[in-house]
Amino acid sequence: MKMQEKVRLDRSRQAAPQVFEQLRESIVSLQMTPGTVLARDALAQQFGLSQTPIRDALMRLGEEGLVDIFPQHATVVSRIDVGAAKQAHFLRKSIELEVVRTLACAADDVLVAKLRAHIELQVAVIDAADYGEFVAADQAFHQQMYIAAGVPDLWSLVRRISGHVDRLRRLHLPTAGKAQAVVRDHRRIVDAIAQRDPQAAQDCLREHLSGTLGQLDEICERYPDYVAR
Repeated sequence: MKMQEKVRLDRSRQAAPQVFEQLRESIVSLQMTPGTVLARDALAQQFGLSQTPIRDALMRLGEEGLVDIFPQHATVVSRIDVGAAKQAHFLRKSIELEVVRTLACAADDVLVAKLRAHIELQVAVIDAADYGEFVAADQAFHQQMYIAAGVPDLWSLVRRISGHVDRLRRLHLPTAGKAQAVVRDHRRIVDAIAQRDPQAAQDCLREHLSGTLGQLDEICERYPDYVAR
């Protein structure tokens, strides 16, 4: 979402959550980079709303640490907080290690087919200039595992706290070979689940989730204005 584009909202839903969702996606996808100023009056005009739902949406973004709010002055897209990213990564890894263990202990052909279908969606968009579709397919793959393990609400929890680490991943994704490595890792995870090998599934997942933070120093060096250590 570009700052000057008019945005149409679903009038059957409350406005503030929709503003929050669209602004959050623009921040996490780095369409709005750290340091971007979010002016309430401009956003109100852009969304065709009063400033009240805009304020509510910005407050939610502030609670997630995605914007810095300076009262009576400005709201600015925050820099990526490495500490917050590491904590979100720790929680996600802890949950997903148990998720893949659970799935590998009770694998079935239907689940394996669904997971492989999500991987093929990633393959289909891997060469796209816009990484949005690839990221969406990646998230759908992981969400499917949470659903299959019977813990869909934990996926919502993980997504809610992952804004900073997701921005790091967006910075890392264009690196040569990164998208292909994601697909390779997903295939290895599914193969281990299909073979009912919990240890292999966990080993593959652990390697998969370590990719971006393992390159943290390089990312910080390349984007010093985006990252706060």
